Amino acid sequence: MRETTGRGGLWRPELGSITVSILTALYLLAVTNGSFWTKGWLYLDGRLTTFASIAIGVASLYIAVCVAVSLKYVMKPLFVLLILASAAAAWFMDRYGVIIDTEMIRNAAETNSAEAGHMITPGFVLHMLAYGVLPSALLVWVKIRHRPFLWKVRANLTVIVPMIVIAVVAGFSHARVYAATVRNHRDWFQMLNPVVPLANTVKFAARQSAERNVVAAPLGVDARVGDAPLTERKPRLMIVVAGETARAANFSLGGYGRETNPELKTKDIRYFSDTTSCGTATAVSLPCMFSVYPRTEYTHRKGLETETLLDVLSHAGIDVEWWDNNTGSKKIAARVKERSVIEGGNPQYCKGGECQDQVLLDDLDAWIGSVKKDTVLVLHQIGSHGPAYSERYPDAFRRFTPDCRSAEFSECTLEEIVNAYDNTIVYTDHILAGVIDRLTAQQDRLDVSMLYMSDHGESLGEFGLYLHAAPYMIAPDVQTHVPFVLWLGKDAKAAYSGTCLDAETTEPQSHDNLFHTVLGMMRVETKVRDPALDLVSRCRLGGVS
Repeated sequence: MRETTGRGGLWRPELGSITVSILTALYLLAVTNGSFWTKGWLYLDGRLTTFASIAIGVASLYIAVCVAVSLKYVMKPLFVLLILASAAAAWFMDRYGVIIDTEMIRNAAETNSAEAGHMITPGFVLHMLAYGVLPSALLVWVKIRHRPFLWKVRANLTVIVPMIVIAVVAGFSHARVYAATVRNHRDWFQMLNPVVPLANTVKFAARQSAERNVVAAPLGVDARVGDAPLTERKPRLMIVVAGETARAANFSLGGYGRETNPELKTKDIRYFSDTTSCGTATAVSLPCMFSVYPRTEYTHRKGLETETLLDVLSHAGIDVEWWDNNTGSKKIAARVKERSVIEGGNPQYCKGGECQDQVLLDDLDAWIGSVKKDTVLVLHQIGSHGPAYSERYPDAFRRFTPDCRSAEFSECTLEEIVNAYDNTIVYTDHILAGVIDRLTAQQDRLDVSMLYMSDHGESLGEFGLYLHAAPYMIAPDVQTHVPFVLWLGKDAKAAYSGTCLDAETTEPQSHDNLFHTVLGMMRVETKVRDPALDLVSRCRLGGVS
């Protein structure tokens, strides 16, 4: 290392570009890859030789890559970007156990400032200062010595080639073990930082660019309401509540040990105890729920290219509205009436760009009174969205205490985190009961019903994971097992066999059923309704399928 004096007489150390590249590579690998190394040690059963071999191989590749890009005017900004990105990714991977795949990036990109603000905790800021800003500042401070281009190429190759050879040898030394471990634990190398997060960011950006001008193709234009005209019956009103981050494991309706559904249990509801989500994040699950495609066929692009359930209902002449207390409809309601209840929401329930779900009920009485024809209203909750669970319910619903009052989980015990989450479920129970009460009050003039289904579940420390958005193929059950509630008013109840519907509650169901079941309940006839996925029509008295 040389010492130099910069402008103004300030002392600056001077290092060669190869030395800086090696130090940066080792910093990224050693300091910002805690989750990768922890999982590696666990999955390799603590076999020191095997673990050391993979460590040497990965380190050699990191060094080779960093040396390869050590170009003058390029390496400093690039390395600063890598350090900052790695520090940010490390916080979320190490703290919450999340994997930063394309769907996690999509979920982050489509969130709002209020929701994102809960993730920028004092702990995160300190972490970024210590592991991102400080090493970046040191890198900027150091004067990097570059050789002439041809000399640089030769010198770099004397490092790059041996590093690649070492990596290949290290990989082949225990190839069978590594292959079997990666095959059985697909999450391991998805934690490699910053390689995987940056690669997935580029992949997401490319997809966004390709999807920018996609136009939804018409769907179900043949749709029509297939029974008696309004002059001979009551108008139907169905409220679909799209839940947020509610996991079935914490619903007492499904056997949870705590009483989290004290109000719904007094209503004449049906709870479908074995329901699976389409995804583990709102950006995936929500559009998939309202899509004609089953989970096995759904892709984000297909969802954009095809009209949704709401469009089919609209084609049938049914009034459709979407009220949002979250981050929007993800273009599901792009062609129907959509409004955010956050804007101008009651300050008793709203602050900082977010509202508790009571705002969804504030205008419901007057709105229901105005319904004169067949109508479907979607209420999109904020529900149990974390990590700021305590922001989702008022003090009156602090049933389980002590509850975590911070978005920084490190400040709370696991018991406090679970208590806060359970309180959000109790509050959702209250909101759903409130919807039912309002519908009940109008059932002398309307044929009413309610369907509630959460978009995905949540991890609360199981397997070291918190929050949601784990890749579906490795996601734990608590992120994919969701609550599903159906309530029928007196007219709707009289139209179906209760025994038949009760039998459906114990059968495996999924988000795939929502599209077709809503069409069935609204008596919409169309070629795109799949009777096999319509839970109610098969139970309709009179044998209508």
